Parts: sequence; structure tokens; C-alpha cells
Amino acid sequence: MKLGALTVPLYDRSAEDAFYWLHTRGVEAVELGTGGFPGNTHCNPGELLTSQARLSRFSDLLKKHSLTISALSCHSNHLHPNEAVRKQAADDLTATFKLAEKLQVRTVVTFSGCPGDHDGAKHPNWVACAWPSYFQEILDYQWNGALIPFWAETVKEAEAHGVQKIALEMHPGFCVYNPETLLKLRKAVGPVIGATFDPSHLFWQGIDPTAAVFSMAEAIYHFHAKDTKIDARNSSVNGRVDTKSLSDIKNRSWLFRSVGYGNDSSVWKDIFSALQAVGYDGAISIEHEDALMSAEEGLQKAICFLREIIISEKPMDNIFWA
Repeated sequence: MKLGALTVPLYDRSAEDAFYWLHTRGVEAVELGTGGFPGNTHCNPGELLTSQARLSRFSDLLKKHSLTISALSCHSNHLHPNEAVRKQAADDLTATFKLAEKLQVRTVVTFSGCPGDHDGAKHPNWVACAWPSYFQEILDYQWNGALIPFWAETVKEAEAHGVQKIALEMHPGFCVYNPETLLKLRKAVGPVIGATFDPSHLFWQGIDPTAAVFSMAEAIYHFHAKDTKIDARNSSVNGRVDTKSLSDIKNRSWLFRSVGYGNDSSVWKDIFSALQAVGYDGAISIEHEDALMSAEEGLQKAICFLREIIISEKPMDNIFWA
């Protein structure tokens, strides 16, 4: 496994300054935003695809700082009922596939999307309970009428550009939010669909990330290193389903934290050991979303924490003591 980072938190720096900052602190691989929610500050397909010279300069910049690209990230709601939002998401994703082809990047990170509850809906409708029965009708429409057909076609587009892995981040609010829903879509569409495994979104759902790793195994295509701290006081009163602003730090049931500030090193060591056991050898990409720390401090603390516990070498071929 390689130590990596999503460069988006360093949005106020140029690509070269961001790359330099990460390289000098031991980061080996970068995940680059190319549109949608992450933006495209450091890697704009609209600019890079205009000429081979720009692509070459960008590639040279990465080489200068001894960095590889772990993935291109274009998180959007591709199934949003609003046509304008949906079109922008489609354009960004197509541009990302084209750029991935030029840069020889095989993994693209995004969300599954979430449609409305019928063809004339105005807003997405995330179903989070089984009853009353009309929720089952909504789920049938969303999965069979929207989600599966969309990704079946999108997989073909990705493959046409040499993208081998679409790594969907399992995130509440979208149709794919846990291992079960990820594997359901993968079974319906095929193995180009896999997961961006982000423990932070699993912790607050009450999922054990280590058990989840083993349940998904070869379907894990990318990894986000981000933690969650469950607030025992607030969650014991209100539970973990929390719609308050992420900036309402004192009152929320949980908060995103830098790795090590939500769960201790033994939890993270178990996760990385599980990843090693199932054969994951990709990047451990730090995603800083800690409201209690600056980007620089959060990234630096995550880097220091992870450098001690990431398993960076393949296991021995011969277990001589067995």
C-alpha cells in the first residue's frame, strides 16, 4: 500500500505548490479532483485536454515531485432529477474518463447517484427505511428504472476510455451507501464497479470496517483515510442519523475527524491488516474533512499517523514458521 492524499483540501495552492507540500511530507500518490463536488482546482480536464503540451507539462510536474496518480475523483449526483445538474455531472464524468485515458489512470472515483421517487420528481429521495410500503416502490423505481440502467451504459463508456475501475464511494444520501448496496450494483452491472472504501462513512452507520473489508474483498478499488468520532453524549440522546450542519460541532452526534482522532491506532491497524489479507495494494488516500483542524495540520497529523501503521510491503511468500 502507498501513502496518498486527495489534494482538494490544498485548493488555495497551485498544483505545483500542493504537490511539493505533499511530496516533502512523504506522500507517494495523489488523488485529483476533476469536477463535481471536489472541483478541479489542481486538475482541470477542460484545460488539460486542449493540448498534448499541457498534458505533458502536468505529467512532468508529477514526476518532478515523485508522485503518481492513484485516482481521478469526480463526485456528483449523476441521477439528480434536475436536468441541468444531471447534464453537468455527465459532462464532468465524460471529461474525467477522457483525461484518465490520456494520463493512463485506470481508476475513477465518484458517487452512485440518487434519483427522485418518480420521473417527474424535483429533488433526490434517499430511502432509509423499509416501511410504509411505498418506500419499496420508490426503491424499485430507483434501482431498476434508473440506477442499474445508468451504470450499465456508463461502464461501457468508461471501458471505451481504458478506465478499468469505477470506485463508488459508499455514502449515505446515495443509492450505494454500504457494502450490501455496492455489491448489489456490482452484481447487476459487472466488475468494473467497485468501492472507494471510506471507513468514516461506515463508522457512523454502525458498520465495522474490518468486517466490511472481508465482505467486499476484491471489490475494493480505492481507499479513503478519514475517521469519524461518535459523540457519546449527543448520540445517546438522538441516535446517529443526524441532519444538523457539519459545522454544528457541539451538537452533532458524530463528526468527521483526521485518522486517529475518532478511533485509535488498534482499530486502524485491524483495517490495514484486513486490506492486506484480501490483497489490496493500492493507495491509502487521506481525505481531510476535519472541522477542528486546518487542512495543513489535519493532513500532517494524518500523514504522521499513517506512516507508522500502513503495511507497505507484500507479505512473505514462504511462511517459514508455519
